[in-house]
Amino acid sequence: MPNSSVKNPKVAAISGGGSGIGRAAALKFAKEGIRVCILDMDKERAVEVRDEINQFGGEAIAIETDMSDEGMVKEAIEEIRQHWGNLDVIFNNAGVNGVFSSLEEMEVSDWDHTIKTNLRSTFLFVKYSIPLLKENGGSIVITSSINGNRIFKNFGMSAYSTTKAAQIAFMKMAALELAQFKIRVNAICPGAIDTNIDDTTKKQENLQEVEIPVEYPEGNQPLAEGSGQPEQVADLVYFLASEQSAHITGTEIYIDGAESLL
Repeated sequence: MPNSSVKNPKVAAISGGGSGIGRAAALKFAKEGIRVCILDMDKERAVEVRDEINQFGGEAIAIETDMSDEGMVKEAIEEIRQHWGNLDVIFNNAGVNGVFSSLEEMEVSDWDHTIKTNLRSTFLFVKYSIPLLKENGGSIVITSSINGNRIFKNFGMSAYSTTKAAQIAFMKMAALELAQFKIRVNAICPGAIDTNIDDTTKKQENLQEVEIPVEYPEGNQPLAEGSGQPEQVADLVYFLASEQSAHITGTEIYIDGAESLL
C-alpha cells in the first residue's frame, strides 16, 4: 500500500511507462506514495499500468504520447499541470534499439528514427517539464546505456550508441544549468535487462560483413545468473528521485552486474 503519511504527494512523469523499466518504476513510485503519470505510445499498456496502480490504492493517470512529437509532449505536461498542479520527477525512459546495420548499408531514415526516438524525445521531455520543476525543484532521471559509454562491441548499434552517449553529455549540461533551480539531473546506464526492448530491434544481414567474432565466458553478467530485472533498475531510479540523493547531480550510474567490465 502507498505511504499514507505523505501529506502533499509528489508527482512523477514516466515516459515509456507502459512496460519494462518504465512500468517497474511507475509501480515503485506509486507504492512509495508518489502520484504517477504514465506516458507511452501504446495506450493500452499505459492504461493497464494505471489501473494496476489505482487498484492497489495508488494514484495514476495515463496519457498516450509519442515523446518525439513536440505537440504531444507539450500537451501531456499541460495535462499533468491541470490534473495535479505540480511535477517533481521526470523519468526519461522511452527509447528503441532501432535497426542494427553496418554504417555503409544503414538507411538514413533508420538512423533518423533512432536519433529522433531516443535523443529528440529526451530534449523535449526535459524542456517542457522545466517550468513545473522549477516551482519546487525536482529530479530528472534519464535512461542511457552501457552502450556508447562503456562498451562499443555491439556491431550495428552505431545509431543507438550515439544517442546513449549524447544523452550523457546532455545530462551533464542540463545538470549544471538547472542546479540553480534545485533541479537535479542524472542518468542510469543499464546493461542487459529483462524487458521487451528487443521487440524494437531489427538486425540486418549485412552485420555479418563487419562483425569481429569474440567469444566470452558463459554468463555475461558476473554478478548475476542472467539479465538484470526491471525492479532492480526501478530501485535505482527511485533513489535518484528521492531526497536520499539530494547532493547527486550530473552523474551517470551503471547498473549492469559488471557486464561492461567483462
